[in-house]
Amino acid sequence: MKKAIVSIAFGLTASLLAAGSASAQATLASVKQKGYLTCGSNTGLAGFGLPDAQGNWTGLDVDFCRAMSAAIFDDPTKIRFIPLSAKDRFTALQSGEVDVLARNSTVTMSRDTQLGLDFPAINYFDGQGFMVRKKLGVSSAKELNGASICTQQGTTTELNLADYFRANNMKYEVVAFATSDETFKAYDAGRCDAFTTDASGLYSERLRASNPDDHIVLPEIISKEPLAVAVRHGDNQWGDIVRWTHNAMLDAEELGVTKANVDQMKGSDNPEIKRLLGTEGKFGEAVGLPNDWAYRIIKHVGNYGESFERNVGEGSKLKIKRGLNAQWTKGGLQYGLPVR
Repeated sequence: MKKAIVSIAFGLTASLLAAGSASAQATLASVKQKGYLTCGSNTGLAGFGLPDAQGNWTGLDVDFCRAMSAAIFDDPTKIRFIPLSAKDRFTALQSGEVDVLARNSTVTMSRDTQLGLDFPAINYFDGQGFMVRKKLGVSSAKELNGASICTQQGTTTELNLADYFRANNMKYEVVAFATSDETFKAYDAGRCDAFTTDASGLYSERLRASNPDDHIVLPEIISKEPLAVAVRHGDNQWGDIVRWTHNAMLDAEELGVTKANVDQMKGSDNPEIKRLLGTEGKFGEAVGLPNDWAYRIIKHVGNYGESFERNVGEGSKLKIKRGLNAQWTKGGLQYGLPVR
């Protein structure tokens, strides 16, 4: 997943930022009034955001938007997906073209403080890596001295690449392209020795290769890429809905609440489950939602673990291990905040 250099977005006019700020004040009311959620998504990345031939979207980020739609409308289909390039994604959110951006976007200090955006929920912890052909005969990124490497122009991926090779006193040749599709096609055609992007993207793109089994992902992770859902700065209620949608899905997994058993779990005596599913307390009211908002999410979409497994995990074509995205109780970084 290629992250557009934030300086491009910094060139936005003050009027655009002002418009975004104004539209951020009542996003929930606007979404309810029009009757659907507008979600900025990937242009097509398997496991995260990808439409099929009939226009049906699937993916981890897609599930997040469906969870929000379920919480608001009790219907995960009241949603319109807007495919956005890395270059256009932040502008589309700032301008109000989309209500929320769930498009494998890395949180950085500059993006968080200079774009007029907030990143309330990190739904995937990632890091940049490398893919090579097996016949190249390398097993480590530190063996890529002098290699030609395909990357996307104007991204933090390109910057991380430069940092890594400089830090390790290695030389390389950049073979850069304007879009992610062009970049991978060039690698697959043999125009470079290696391809670099976020590790999750490597597994996704490998599925598109002419012969996927001819390629391996090297073990090194050269950057931190916390991929998060973004909203416009200034609408705290909308940011809270994003934050607690993620927490609800994490809490449900930790508590053993699934899409299959959520109705049964509504009768649980466990106070944490009662608060989560809205049978005790009035926690939904604080964010402008009904008290069964989390029940709706789990009923229609499932918990975080279910979404992970079917989209990117062992039950998917990508077969990515949970790793950093495991629950905190299992050595991962995903930690659901308590509903209380």
